[in-house]
Amino acid sequence: MNNDNKNLSASSKHKKNLLIVLCLSGTYMIAEVIGGITTKSLALLADAAHMLTDVVGLFLAFVAIKIGERKATSQKTFGYYRTEILAAVINAVVLLGISIYVLFEAYQRFNNPPEVQSTPMLIVAGIGLVVNIIGIIIIRKDSSESLNMKGAYFEVLSDGLTSIGVMIAGIIMLTTGWYYADPLISAAIGLLIFPRTWKLLKEAINVLLEGTPNDVNIEDLRKSLESINGVKKIHDLHVWSLTSGFNAMSSHVIAERSEDMNILLKTLTEKATTDFKISHTTFQIETEGHKEGEAHL
Repeated sequence: MNNDNKNLSASSKHKKNLLIVLCLSGTYMIAEVIGGITTKSLALLADAAHMLTDVVGLFLAFVAIKIGERKATSQKTFGYYRTEILAAVINAVVLLGISIYVLFEAYQRFNNPPEVQSTPMLIVAGIGLVVNIIGIIIIRKDSSESLNMKGAYFEVLSDGLTSIGVMIAGIIMLTTGWYYADPLISAAIGLLIFPRTWKLLKEAINVLLEGTPNDVNIEDLRKSLESINGVKKIHDLHVWSLTSGFNAMSSHVIAERSEDMNILLKTLTEKATTDFKISHTTFQIETEGHKEGEAHL
């Protein structure tokens, strides 16, 4: 069984739990938008924007599993892995806009904070916290077995912390009448969205540009492969990601003429996949004196 099928099996068995949490989070996000508009709470609306990042993250995790279950075709030899990355770029651009808008609106409200209906705001935020706790319970155990589920788990966990922040703002306004708490918490949520989204955008663009994945040190990989008996030199080495968690590489290998090429190829593949968690490898075995143009400087 190849690595792709193993990853597919590990991810697919968590699909049902992920879908349950996605539906719970999506339903609450809609309720939070309605609650924010009704109560005039920017904190609830900001939390809804934060929830949107997480719902999209959960959705992308689910889509990634579904895509992993599809077979590659002669037209799409690597399948449709990049769909997740394109969606992440679009998501990040939209969410950066939302984050900037929330910060601008919070600034406006500092000048003239409206009266917020604190009790309904507390109720909506409390329901959100319950929903997030249920989500955490459902997928906490799964997060240790799948990279997708681990990302989904952290999304839901961050939602719970944000709901607590909204509840704190509601309690402050209910007990003291200090309505500056609403834009203050809103600004904090907006600032929470911004760095996470910016990081997502950078990582997605790096994948689209076929940059070296953050979890692979290409020089360590080169030295490790060159330390294998029978290998003289590694050159034209490339490492890239098809999508998050699926790294690929290609390289030319100058080998000793006396080496059994099949054994050498097996050793190279095992070293790359085991020590550097690369899912797909391509090695071109050469002997000294072979001349061919390289694809990079």
